[in-house]
Amino acid sequence: MEITYRRFVPSEADDLVDFLTGDSWPFHGAAVVEPDQARRWVADGRYCGEGNRAFWITRGDDALGLIRLMDLGDGTPVFDLRIGSPYRGLGVGSRALNWLTGYLFTEFPLIRRIEGTTRQDNVAMRRTFRRCGYVKEAHYRDGWPAAGGAVHDAVGYAILRRDWLTGTATAPDWNDEDAWA
Repeated sequence: MEITYRRFVPSEADDLVDFLTGDSWPFHGAAVVEPDQARRWVADGRYCGEGNRAFWITRGDDALGLIRLMDLGDGTPVFDLRIGSPYRGLGVGSRALNWLTGYLFTEFPLIRRIEGTTRQDNVAMRRTFRRCGYVKEAHYRDGWPAAGGAVHDAVGYAILRRDWLTGTATAPDWNDEDAWA
């Protein structure tokens, strides 16, 4: 499957609203995005503004997903990755995560690390993080509020530039408290 990545431009706002409202996003803040909310996000510059960029994940004329990069002026950007439901489980997420990692480290030489967070029960994304060289660095108990009052644990992953360059994955020292106890 030939996948390309094309930068979102503001003239595509209606397409973006259609994409966000036309599917369900079970592991995001809101599983369903209302049109007015999506339009506000676009107007607020979440997809094309200071420190933010978005890219369509495409195959031909079909939008398979969307990558949103945030905090680009920081040494540690974060991202939002949305894969349309017909394309989930086909490896699109892994390819997109590898692409965005290479893009960020290549285009922004001052970036030292890239972070991503997902819900603990988003097993597919957690596997994708590991498959793409990201390392689990955090586990936030009851850190992800969801619809209907449910609360989930959140899990943080990151990749370091030096690990990306060498193809390694260095784990945090989880036993560092012994050094100063």
